[in-house]
Amino acid sequence: MTFSASRWFAPLLARAERRLPALTRLKPAEALPITLDRKRIYILPTAYGLGFAVILLVMLLGALNYGNNAALLLTCLLAAVAVNSMLATFRALDRLQLTALQAGPAEAGRDITVELYFHGGGRPHPALRIEGWGAPHFLDVAASGESPLSLHLPTRQRGWMDLPRLRIASTWPFGWFRAWSWLAPAPRVLVYPRAERSGPAVPVRDGGRDQRHRAGGDEWSSLREYRSGDPLRLVAWRASARSEELRVKTFEQAHAEHSTRLEWAATASLAYEDRIARLARWVAESHRRGADWSLQLPERTLPMASGDHHYHQCLRALAELP
Repeated sequence: MTFSASRWFAPLLARAERRLPALTRLKPAEALPITLDRKRIYILPTAYGLGFAVILLVMLLGALNYGNNAALLLTCLLAAVAVNSMLATFRALDRLQLTALQAGPAEAGRDITVELYFHGGGRPHPALRIEGWGAPHFLDVAASGESPLSLHLPTRQRGWMDLPRLRIASTWPFGWFRAWSWLAPAPRVLVYPRAERSGPAVPVRDGGRDQRHRAGGDEWSSLREYRSGDPLRLVAWRASARSEELRVKTFEQAHAEHSTRLEWAATASLAYEDRIARLARWVAESHRRGADWSLQLPERTLPMASGDHHYHQCLRALAELP
């Protein structure tokens, strides 16, 4: 009986959520933080709850029919437990906050990892069920501090992507009632373009970094702070030992000759999205080699630089192209 009732109840709930916007809180996305309160939390009995209610009704009729005070007292006690469990289920969502959201980098066509941070608002929130982004996830939120949850969201194309709604629900403590609410976070996530898998090599002038350093000999002109992506062979270990930071040798000749220029015009023979894919591959290969490179786009030029920051800056510029 419980199984058949569950099969009947689930489609009915899904139909109600599609037909009644007021029930599902279909409204524009909200800025963070988002706090759940009594005006946006909904609660209904589950199939188990309906079955328990039928049992209580039978017990009540039997106790009244036979005048059994002990059975009547037990029925009233179980009814009180059910009412209090409904309050506990509601409190499992009440005051819950979604405080922050952070997304990692991802290529189009691959899953992007989105980190959600929940805060209890001074009240613990056990056995939460997060639905809407793939498979359901479960989370316990402490009364204080932030509780992170990592979700993986599929991507299809480059550029800014709106996040789908999240349904957060709970049937704690006994599974007799189900409380739920909707979260529609306003922040968007940026999806990088999918890099070309193979193609011509990066257009490097004068043979690359190793040849240029050999041409310049062992003489170096000055020291600068270490930047992410600098080769370890350029670190001045003795000078770094005398200071608290790593120092890197700079070569005047190497700086003048080390000019990998990635230009939009160099991909003119390709289709629009293929041009972006090739430039994305060139950026990735230049970063992997530890080279310095510049990126020239139709309406923007990123100057010569290297390192993680420059790498993500270039991919961001490619992803934001119209």
